[in-house]
Amino acid sequence: MTEVQEAPSEQALDEFVTHAQHLEEAVQTVLIGQSGVVRETIIALLAGGHTLLEGVPGLGKTLLVRTLAASLDLSFSRVQFTPDLMPADITGTTILREDDAGGRGFAFQPGPLFAHLVLADEVNRATPKTQSALLEAMQEHTITVGNDTHQLPDPFFVLATQNPLEMEGTYPLPEAQLDRFLLKILVPFPRGDTLLSIVQQTLVRPPTPSAVLDGRRLGEMIRVARAVPVAAPVARYAVALIEATHPEWSEVDPVQRYVRAGASPRGLQALVTCAQVRALLEGRYNVAVSDVQALAHPALRHRILLNFEGQAEGLSTDAVVDRVIEAVPVQ
Repeated sequence: MTEVQEAPSEQALDEFVTHAQHLEEAVQTVLIGQSGVVRETIIALLAGGHTLLEGVPGLGKTLLVRTLAASLDLSFSRVQFTPDLMPADITGTTILREDDAGGRGFAFQPGPLFAHLVLADEVNRATPKTQSALLEAMQEHTITVGNDTHQLPDPFFVLATQNPLEMEGTYPLPEAQLDRFLLKILVPFPRGDTLLSIVQQTLVRPPTPSAVLDGRRLGEMIRVARAVPVAAPVARYAVALIEATHPEWSEVDPVQRYVRAGASPRGLQALVTCAQVRALLEGRYNVAVSDVQALAHPALRHRILLNFEGQAEGLSTDAVVDRVIEAVPVQ
């Protein structure tokens, strides 16, 4: 029998909104002009999932993650992914140690993945062998070394970055690993006044955010968000969006012509769980269709695979999601 989760109290909901706003404000004091990116990253965090940030160098992807880590009272580590990075470099390894009495024995030395918040910088530069080691950590929250399995800290989040332009010497993430990222967030180039504000901040000492949330509070907020009610029509609408991305079931022309494979059930889970967080951040205690639509692009863009014709036409998965949203009627 499925356990029905108790609805959160009004006090718990109010505290969620207050703490989330404090976290958002703390990050935005350092990262200028990327409010949409900050909001989506925090949504993924409060939904309990991993995030893939894509953008050209210099847009603040690494700064965003480092600022988020400084705003959270959690352990943080950064891994610079390179082609020569080996799995043991990130997971850890078993080493021979000698104790005070002169005895020797093997002991596990944890790697940088044993942190609450892990920045996987330029994740597509590592070889598939190292990427596979990250896969188990993201999905199972465990690391297997030899015959031993080690539990990662709780909570555990991977925030990965990649550069979409420089493809030489890179290893594109396989579909199975992309699917483990709750959201794929595109970091846009800032314009106009935002660039001016960046220059002005460069000329003064940058602000240093203080921690506004700890692991216990963050865990409570994740549980509160999961208890936000999702009405049956909203859930059916999310299901319809997912089904419309599959060419064998879809009536959307670009999907039938250009899509090789549609979004997975994880895409549906990402839509719903992130919509729960967004509803609270928008001041509502129930999920609306607009919440699902607002998260459709970051939740689905990396889960839709284009065929050769679609790639040759230069079609983007965001354009496919646009057409799907336009075509699927609200329940």
